[in-house]
Amino acid sequence: MLVYIAGSGAMGCRFGYQISKTNNDVILLDNWEDHISAIKGNGLIVTGDVEETVKLPIMKPAEATQEADLIILFTKAMQLPQMLQDIKGIIGKETKVLCLLNGLGHEDVIRHYIPEHNILMGVTVWTAGLEGPGRAHLQGVGALNLQSMDPTNQEAGHQVADLLNEANLNATYDDNVVPNIWRKACVNGTMNSTCALLDCTIGELFASEDGLKMVKEIIHEFVTVGQAEGVELNEEEITTYVMDTSVKAAHHYPSMHQDLVQNHRLTEIDFINGAVNTKGEKLGINTPYCRMITELVHAKEAVLNIK
Repeated sequence: MLVYIAGSGAMGCRFGYQISKTNNDVILLDNWEDHISAIKGNGLIVTGDVEETVKLPIMKPAEATQEADLIILFTKAMQLPQMLQDIKGIIGKETKVLCLLNGLGHEDVIRHYIPEHNILMGVTVWTAGLEGPGRAHLQGVGALNLQSMDPTNQEAGHQVADLLNEANLNATYDDNVVPNIWRKACVNGTMNSTCALLDCTIGELFASEDGLKMVKEIIHEFVTVGQAEGVELNEEEITTYVMDTSVKAAHHYPSMHQDLVQNHRLTEIDFINGAVNTKGEKLGINTPYCRMITELVHAKEAVLNIK
C-alpha cells in the first residue's frame, strides 16, 4: 500500500518511520521548508529508543501526485481544511483517510472532502518529539484505537489496523471510538490550555488547589456536553484517567504550551475547550470554564501578535 502522512511533525514522523519498516511505501507531506530540506538532504534522523537515519520521501502536500491507498492525518487542527484541499489530487475512490488529530469535530470537516465510507477516526496515546528539522525523538510505547465511520465498511478499518500493527503501532479496531476521542480531548482540555496560560508543567498545575478545582470543573463541562451529544462518558472514570495521566506526565509541558509560550504559534484551542463551548451553546448548556479559557488563549495569541 502507498501511505501518505499528511502533517509530518513529531507524531507524523513516528508513524512514517514505523510504517516504513513494513512492506508498505510511505511518503511524508509537510509545509515546513527547513524540515523538508533536512529530510531530503540527510534523511530522517531518529533518536530515543532507536538511533537510526532513514531515507523517506517528503514533499509539500500540493506536490503529491500518486494516488494514495491510505492517508493518515496528523496536521494541526486549524490547518486541516487547507491540507485536505491541497491533497485532493491523490484522493481516489478507494483512498482511506484516517484522522488521528487531537480535539473534537474533525469528522465534520473531513466529510466535505472524503466520502463517509472512506473515513476512519481514531485516537492515539503514542508520543514523540522533534529536536529540530529532520530530527525525531521517539521514546516509549503507545497504542491507538480506530473505527470506520461507515458501519457497513468495517473491513476497511480492520485492514488499516492490520497495517498499523505490522508497524508495531498497537492498533485496535474499536466499534465505538468516540468516547475515547472525547476522553483524550478532555485530558488536553484540562492540561494543554491551562498549562499554556499559567506557564507551568502539568505537575505544577495539579499540585495547586485552585488548579485542581479548575481541572474538575473542566472535566464536568466536557462530560456534560458529551453526554448531551449521546457520547457514553463516565465523569468518575474520566477524572481518574486525567489524574493518573497527570502523575505520569508531571514534569511535562504539554503541546499547547510549546505552541503558545515557547514558539509563539497559533493553538488548537477551538478544537478542544472551544469545541466544548461551541457545542454547549448549541445545546443550551453553559460551559463558563471552557469559554473563558478559550477567550484567554485567543487573547494571548493576540497579545503575542500570532497570526
